[in-house]
Amino acid sequence: MMTDKNTFVLTDDDRRFIKTARKILANEKVQQMKQYVQHGDVSTYEHCLMVCLYAYMYAKRLKLKINIEALVKGALLHDFFLYDWHKGAFTRDGLHGFSHPVTAERNARNTFPLTLKERGIIINHMWPLTLTRLPRSKEAWLVCWADKYCSLKETLLKKPY
Repeated sequence: MMTDKNTFVLTDDDRRFIKTARKILANEKVQQMKQYVQHGDVSTYEHCLMVCLYAYMYAKRLKLKINIEALVKGALLHDFFLYDWHKGAFTRDGLHGFSHPVTAERNARNTFPLTLKERGIIINHMWPLTLTRLPRSKEAWLVCWADKYCSLKETLLKKPY
C-alpha cells in the first residue's frame, strides 16, 4: 500500500511474506540454486524468487485469502532440483520436464518441514504438462500460473526483470 509518492506501508501480510522468504532464501542449499541456469541468463534462484513475487502480487491484486507461508515456501522451492537440466534431459526420476517437480519436492522435504499443501504446490506446478498433477489449492494455482508467466518472459526476453 502506498501513502504518497515515495512512502510504502507494509501490511502484516507483507511482513509475513518477507519473514518466510528470508528463512528459505538464507538456506545454503537454496543458495546453490544460483549456480544453475533456468532459462536464458536467469538462474533457478532468480526464477523461483520471481515466481514467488508474481504469485504473491496476483493474490494481493485479486484480494485472495491465501496461506502466505505455504505460497512462499511452495514458490521458492518449486524448482529446488539442484542440477543443470541443460546437460541432460533425463535424470534418475525421468525426463526433466515431467520429473523435476518430484525431485524438487523430495529435496524441499529433506531440507525443510513442509505441510501437505506446500508439497502439493511444488509437485503440481508443472500442470498441464503433468496432466495428472492438477493444482489443488489457490496457492498452487497461483504458483503454477506465475511459473508459466515467468518462464515465458525468461525464454522470450533477454532481460525479463
